[in-house]
Amino acid sequence: MASHRRPKQPSRTRVTVLTTAAAAAVAFSAQAANAAPSEKPSKDEVKSKVDALYEQAEQATEKLDGAQEKQEKLQKEISTIQDNVARGQEELNKLRDGLGTMASAQYRTGGIDPSIQLFLSSDPDSYLDKASTMDQLSAQQVEALTKIQGKQRELAQERAEASSKLKDLSATRTELKKKKDEVKSKLAAAQKLLNTLTAKEKAALDAQQAQAANRSSSRVNLGSTGSASSRAAAAFAAAQSVIGSPYVYGASGPSSFDCSGLTSWAYAQAGVSIPRTSEAQANAGTRIYSQSDLKVGDLVIFYGDFHHVGLYAGNGQVLHAPHTGAVVRYEAIGNMTFEFGVRI
Repeated sequence: MASHRRPKQPSRTRVTVLTTAAAAAVAFSAQAANAAPSEKPSKDEVKSKVDALYEQAEQATEKLDGAQEKQEKLQKEISTIQDNVARGQEELNKLRDGLGTMASAQYRTGGIDPSIQLFLSSDPDSYLDKASTMDQLSAQQVEALTKIQGKQRELAQERAEASSKLKDLSATRTELKKKKDEVKSKLAAAQKLLNTLTAKEKAALDAQQAQAANRSSSRVNLGSTGSASSRAAAAFAAAQSVIGSPYVYGASGPSSFDCSGLTSWAYAQAGVSIPRTSEAQANAGTRIYSQSDLKVGDLVIFYGDFHHVGLYAGNGQVLHAPHTGAVVRYEAIGNMTFEFGVRI
C-alpha cells in the first residue's frame, strides 16, 4: 500500500529570506525606473577629454617614430654586416683553396703536409699554435695560416654582432607594434567621444578651432623678430608652404605630417638634416630658454617629456602640426606648455 506524505512546508526562515529578496528587487527596480538618466557631456567637456587623448596619442606617436627610426637603422646595419660576412666568407674560402693547393703539391712530392691537417681540423686556432713551430711549414704556408686564423676570428665577431642586432631588431619591432596599438586606441577613444556630439556641436567646435588658428595667423609678424639664420628662414618658408596639410601620425611629408615629421621635413628642404623625433630634436642645437630670445625658424619644444615640437613663427606664435583631426597651422605658444627653443 503506497504511503502518502504531506508536502514539506518551507521553513519560516526561508520564507523570510525570499520575501526580503523580492522586496529588495522591487525596490531596486523602482529606483532604476525613477533614476535620472546620466547627463551627456557638454561640447567643452568633450573637447577637453578629446584634447587630452590627442596629447596622449602624440606622446605615443613620438615613441612610435623613434622605434620606426631605430628599426630602419638596425635593418641597414644588419644588411651591411651580412654583406661583409658574405664577402669575408668568400675571402676565407679562397685562402683555404690556396692553402689546399700548396698542401696537395707537397703531398705529391711525399708526405702529408701539416697544413692539410689544419685544413681538416675543427679547431684551426689551436692547431696553428702548434703547427707554426713545425719545420715542415714554409714561410708562405705560415702566412696563409695566419690569414685564415685572422679571417675566421673576424667572421665570428661579425656574426655575433649580426646576431645581437637581430635580437635588438626583434625587440624594436615588438615595441613598434605596441606603440601603434596604443596610438590607435587613443584615437579610437577620441573619435568615440566626438561621435557623442551633434552635428551642430561638431560644427561649432570646428569653427572655434578655425577662429583660433586665424587669430594666430593674423598675429604673425616676421619683421619684428627676424630669422635665426638663412637656413632657418628657408625651413620656416617650407613649413608655411604646407599650411593646411593634415596631421597623420608617423608621417613626415610631403602631404601629411606629425609634429616632428613637419620640422624634420622643413629643415631637410633647407638642406639641413635634423633628428626625426621631437625628443632628439630637443638636443639638436643651442637651447633658448627665454621666449623673448626666439627667432623665426627656431624649433620650439613643448611639455616636460619633449613630445611636441613646432617652428617659431614670431610674435609668440608657433607653426606646427598639432594632432590628429587638425592641420598644419599657427597657434599661440601659450596654448601649450613651453619648455625651450632650439636654434639649429
